[in-house]
Amino acid sequence: MEREFYKKLLQWKGSNLRKPLVLRGARQVGKTYILTEFAKREYEDYVYINFDENPHFASFFNEDLDPDRIIKELNIFFKKKIRPGSTLIVLDEIQECPQALASLKYFCEKKNEYHLAAAGSLLGVKLTKGFPVGKVNFLDLAPLNFFEFLTAVGERELVVMLEEMNHPKPISEIFHNKLVSFLKYYFIVGGMPEAVATYLKTEDLEQVRVVQKEILDAYMLDFAKHAPKDEVMKIMAIWDSVPSHLAKENKKFVFSAIRKSARAREFETSLQWLKSAGLIIKSNHISTPKLPLDAYADKQAFKVFLLDVGLLGTMSKLDPRIILEGDQLFQEFKGALVENFVAIELHDKHFDELYYWTSEGIAEVDFVISTERHIFPLEVKAGFSKKKKSLTVYDEKFSKEENAPIVLSRASLRNFALDGKLVNYPLYAIGLFPRFRLKVAE
Repeated sequence: MEREFYKKLLQWKGSNLRKPLVLRGARQVGKTYILTEFAKREYEDYVYINFDENPHFASFFNEDLDPDRIIKELNIFFKKKIRPGSTLIVLDEIQECPQALASLKYFCEKKNEYHLAAAGSLLGVKLTKGFPVGKVNFLDLAPLNFFEFLTAVGERELVVMLEEMNHPKPISEIFHNKLVSFLKYYFIVGGMPEAVATYLKTEDLEQVRVVQKEILDAYMLDFAKHAPKDEVMKIMAIWDSVPSHLAKENKKFVFSAIRKSARAREFETSLQWLKSAGLIIKSNHISTPKLPLDAYADKQAFKVFLLDVGLLGTMSKLDPRIILEGDQLFQEFKGALVENFVAIELHDKHFDELYYWTSEGIAEVDFVISTERHIFPLEVKAGFSKKKKSLTVYDEKFSKEENAPIVLSRASLRNFALDGKLVNYPLYAIGLFPRFRLKVAE
């Protein structure tokens, strides 16, 4: 499967500031596959070390962390010459060998001419515990986004058509309807590589569900194996509660919904564990949209989304056959799938921190994101609605502020449209956001 992420690996290899790479991401998002493909395509040779499959590899890092000794012993073991810049050393499931993680610091300081790429499950969690800052480059891999899904199913031409757009002009209804149809399938299949591969091979959505359930089971095993013992039950409780929170009208995460007497401080560590593991995406509430947004965020009021819309459907026991029922799929659970999908797409486009805005029960703008100079509100509709009440309230309230909205955006099942300062993005094209906002702003 072709991934947009591949370009980042090429940039890493060619950078003058390259350091050992640490690839983070949830289990089964394709870290091993993309690193080995990268090694095969872009290097003369590579060595692959998996600390989970073969724990004996840890012995190379047990004596000391001298890069010269480690390279010498790897040369002997693999019966090949590891050459700087020509051989990629892939250290997979590196979380199983803390000493190997620690060795990256010394490769950076003493032998940075060697190319090393490390990956593993729950690295986001492991690396919060004293890992040397500044000695590695970090990259994060997520499930396939919708454009990557389109490419996987043989519709790269549609992606190119969308990516070349420079104005929110309606596209042909033939293409629009085709894209909406593929979006329905993406809502069921999601972007986990094995689920996508199963769909491509079988076109059987029930088989896809089997794969997704296996992935969810693997996550539960990770909780039990890797999480702090006193946090395991709380992590599981938060994880299991996400679909029910998203099914609520306002989708705000409330700890008392997990347990009546629950308080935020009891669950903060567990929530952060899930976020660091790459399994959830948080969106914090803001009451005032000013730069930087994080300074005006209420960290006690937030929404929680899952890393993959297909997994959300599986956890919610959504019948895959609903894809046959017109556009009912987008309305399920009060639009929970739609809002989660948009959160995933925005997060994938490097908006690492997401925010939303409310006004005393009068209006709610589902997402508020910022660039270096501008703040952009985005309202998400699960159907064909043209309503823009929340955007109108937001516009009127902040029109005279320093960061007054220069463009308002809505995501819905409707085609592209531009109406004054309002831009409508079809849901399938939300990956372009906020391109047209910026064009209009200029």
